[in-house]
Amino acid sequence: MEALLRDRRLLYVTGKGGVGKTTVAAALGVAAAEAGRRTIVCEVADQDRVSRAFRREGVVPETEVQLADNLWAITIDPSRALQEWLAKQIGGTGLKVLARSSAFQYFVAAAPGAKELITIAKVWELTQPSRWDRRNPTYDLVVVDAPASGHGLAMLTTPRTFGEIARVGPIRRQAFRVRDLLADPERTGYVAVALPEEMPVNETLELERKLPEAVGLPLEAIVVNGMWPERFSAADAETLRSLDGQPAVAAALTAYERARAQRSHLRRLRRATEAHVVTLPYLFDGEIGLPEYERLARELARKL
Repeated sequence: MEALLRDRRLLYVTGKGGVGKTTVAAALGVAAAEAGRRTIVCEVADQDRVSRAFRREGVVPETEVQLADNLWAITIDPSRALQEWLAKQIGGTGLKVLARSSAFQYFVAAAPGAKELITIAKVWELTQPSRWDRRNPTYDLVVVDAPASGHGLAMLTTPRTFGEIARVGPIRRQAFRVRDLLADPERTGYVAVALPEEMPVNETLELERKLPEAVGLPLEAIVVNGMWPERFSAADAETLRSLDGQPAVAAALTAYERARAQRSHLRRLRRATEAHVVTLPYLFDGEIGLPEYERLARELARKL
């Protein structure tokens, strides 16, 4: 599994909403950067959470901002990504004509899957040794903080769909280049993030079942986020119950039951999946910054 961080060009990180995808994507980026790979963490939902976590304020979408040594982040703006692609395809004059065309702007906004195609095409572009704008830097690894499972899967299928519809021309060629990257096990790896709870585990197993249908590759790793520590044994819990009535005892028993329930869901996931499962601890810190990401990165580097 160490090849996941060492050899891939693209890591696609998805999972049920609210499970900590951004945290895991950023930690994967830190781990790869600390291993010496030029890495960019790519957000596709216009949230800019990674840059803010590293105290980078006022970052403009579509800007590749450096966060630390060997580590960058970008929030993809589909409209600007499209303009960048068109500038390469048709040149400045044609781009200006299209930019003034309300019909073209309406098509981009309304065509089902168009924004998803543009977004995933920009992800592809970030992985290339030769960028659309040759002034832009190149990277060894792109870590995608993808949309939640359902939307994330739909985004992966848009290159094939648009390529088949286009039949000929630059859209078909670009779409199939992206499709080929997404289906290449030597260049691309898929990572799911889950919480040790019933619904996130169920959705992760559903993602594992559907992913090969979407891209032809299996889910490679599952990161179970937010694991509470096992501070008390069953014997400890029995002793604590005999002392019931004290607030501290009630809190300790709640922590014991939560940790026990989490490990039950973790065991169920490990029995049902073929992917490599690793865990990350629950962080009791109010805010997550670079020290916390570095701690999670060390965990991932050790376990992956």
